[in-house]
Amino acid sequence: MGLKNTVEWARNEWGIFRKGGEMDWGQRGRWLKQWVPFGTRTVSWGVFSITVGPLTRGAASTWAAKKWSQSSAKGLRIYIEATGGENVPDGGFVYASNHESLIDILVLGAALPGDFKWAAKRSVMNIPFLGWHLRLAGHVPVDRNQGKDAALAVTEAFESVLRDDKPLLVFPEGTRTEDGKLRPFKNGAFQAAVLTGKPVVPVALTGTFTLMSREDVDSGGSKSREDRLVTVQIGKPLYPSAELEEREAVADLRDRTRAAIIDMLANVSSPEAVGVSAPLL
Repeated sequence: MGLKNTVEWARNEWGIFRKGGEMDWGQRGRWLKQWVPFGTRTVSWGVFSITVGPLTRGAASTWAAKKWSQSSAKGLRIYIEATGGENVPDGGFVYASNHESLIDILVLGAALPGDFKWAAKRSVMNIPFLGWHLRLAGHVPVDRNQGKDAALAVTEAFESVLRDDKPLLVFPEGTRTEDGKLRPFKNGAFQAAVLTGKPVVPVALTGTFTLMSREDVDSGGSKSREDRLVTVQIGKPLYPSAELEEREAVADLRDRTRAAIIDMLANVSSPEAVGVSAPLL
């Protein structure tokens, strides 16, 4: 089961399995240099998580996830500048981020504060080591199947995390952008926020699409900090409207979140536009 899902995930998500025959030897060498160490780190931290995590009620798994994210970003020579940490509220809330690249999750794992739970595709949950860790750490499996039953199950899973006063990270676009432009948002996380009365914290990622778009097989060969800088902007929390009916409140919260992310993305048109005083990870 794990191997089958790993192969399916790799074919769908990793550019090398769609473009392997088109790669020259330089690209192949760069791919090996970047992703073999990445795989080793993933297995190592995954083993730590699934062995020590159960003994610590998942605390070790959460710690391992942060260390995996930070070490992976460093290993891929990704420079991360995060701003807006003061906007993060206490208790349960939804981190809603745009989705530019396969490397978004490790960037956000390194940059975002708190023990948040990630809404991950169910196929990823079945990948050896990575998926085992995600399940153990309490992350939320999401089916991409269409239909009311699937949507209801996703919303209920999101509600459960929020009612436990845990932050939840979602990519409301549902999948990575193909052209760098922000896609329409799905309702699931916003409905869960409305039903639980929890806020949504908009997050704007900039730079990961340039580093590794959907069709890229690696994060490029440039060693320039300017070329490898990723920014993470954390916006102010947005609360559901208590004056609207549920359907209208969901649409209102969704649209306000998307507008906030668009505004933050517009504030960073180039790496030079980001304050150099922001902490580097």
